[in-house]
Amino acid sequence: MIKIVHLRHKCIGCNACVESSPDHWVMSKTDGKSYLKKSTQKGKYYILELPEWERDAQQEAARNCPVKIITVRKN
Repeated sequence: MIKIVHLRHKCIGCNACVESSPDHWVMSKTDGKSYLKKSTQKGKYYILELPEWERDAQQEAARNCPVKIITVRKN
């Protein structure tokens, strides 16, 4: 399993994560920031656990994020 950690309040709404992994990321129509689908909020962070085979797409989303607010960790 991998863990995706997203510091959403610092999102600038560039859409890079959605382009990299549209199955797990969406842009909010309310505030224009990205949202990690099915994630759980813990304080400022949104966290989602995914299977290992999702790692490449999520690492691409993290690499493409210009403000570096997405982290992919081995769980």
